[in-house]
Amino acid sequence: MALLGLAGCSPLQLGSRTLDFSGFGGNRFDNGAANSGPVSAPSVPTSATQRFGRGPVQVALLLPLSGDQATVSVGQSLANASRLAIQFVEANPNIAENITITLRDTGTSVQGATAATSAAVSEGAKLILGPLRADQVTAAGSVARSSGIPLIGFSNNPVAAGPGVYLLSVLPDTEMKRSFGWLKAQGRRGIAGAFPATEFGQAQEMAFRQQAAAAGFSPHAVYTFSSANEAQQIVNQAIALIRAGTIDTLFLPDRATAPAFGALLAQAGVPANRLQVMGSADWEGDPAIANAPGLAGAVYPAVDPTGMNAIRADYQRQFGGQPHALATIAYTATILANVNTLSMADPPYNPGLMNNAQGFNGRDGVFRFQGNGKADYALVLKKVGPGGGQIVERARL
Repeated sequence: MALLGLAGCSPLQLGSRTLDFSGFGGNRFDNGAANSGPVSAPSVPTSATQRFGRGPVQVALLLPLSGDQATVSVGQSLANASRLAIQFVEANPNIAENITITLRDTGTSVQGATAATSAAVSEGAKLILGPLRADQVTAAGSVARSSGIPLIGFSNNPVAAGPGVYLLSVLPDTEMKRSFGWLKAQGRRGIAGAFPATEFGQAQEMAFRQQAAAAGFSPHAVYTFSSANEAQQIVNQAIALIRAGTIDTLFLPDRATAPAFGALLAQAGVPANRLQVMGSADWEGDPAIANAPGLAGAVYPAVDPTGMNAIRADYQRQFGGQPHALATIAYTATILANVNTLSMADPPYNPGLMNNAQGFNGRDGVFRFQGNGKADYALVLKKVGPGGGQIVERARL
């Protein structure tokens, strides 16, 4: 099992990825749980839930452990993964035990995240891991920043990032950057994209435009839609440009509506070699995507599955069931927090070390933090085919 280490010589070794909240089409933000029912009244927990680890540096782990049960199940899975990471540290004689993790319940509210962060600060935490949702990360980050304490949140909403508030998640910018690098190497030039008119869809569209420009592309068309019923209209508009060769690549990052777009493109008789469909990391593991005939051959970025496979057996043996797709983030964050050069620095976890340009190597592969708090990830590229996604290009930043 690889260990975290600073990437001055090589990336630091650490040991689908989105929360499903309300909104049409299952659009994603916030890495994790389905909003599968009414949300309970906001809870404001204040006491520590558990402590694990035996090191001198205090680290707080903030997760939803009460409230909406779908979200709680994600929080519990991440807490379990953090325990696995601490057990790994304790069992390895070559790794110093530098941290003690204090697990605190945020509930599902902003007030809960604020209260948990304030309690962690008052108890002397030097680093805060979590929370899960973007609104909670923003609230917790404000408290942590005012106290001079760095925070590593688990949201995939880039708006929550900022100096000293890091997001250890795959963000739309990273996905688009990886996709455009591959397309450029393939000689593709005529790009277009279709995005839902939601907060997450807007973030994807912005990332699409910015990363296209950075890679030297000029989009020929950018479509937005308010419901899946508008897919036919978009295909009708795009089909002439596709047949003329003006559009040779179409981005369809929204997982819920991509099969419908694929079916309409197939019905229109678009040959597979004429149009390259590009998806998003949110496609990973979705049977509707894998079984959609119109999406056969589509390519999408994804985290390297090696890390999850490495902890799956231990997780099942100790906790039963499958780890949530985000479990590797909590595992990585815990090992990162324990790294000697970060935790024992003066001050610990200072920006000069956290923003190391060569990055770290976590359970999901190589990543690095930017000065604005966002993370770059080394992603693989997968192609949709029988049996699910098959890797067509190894992970790279």
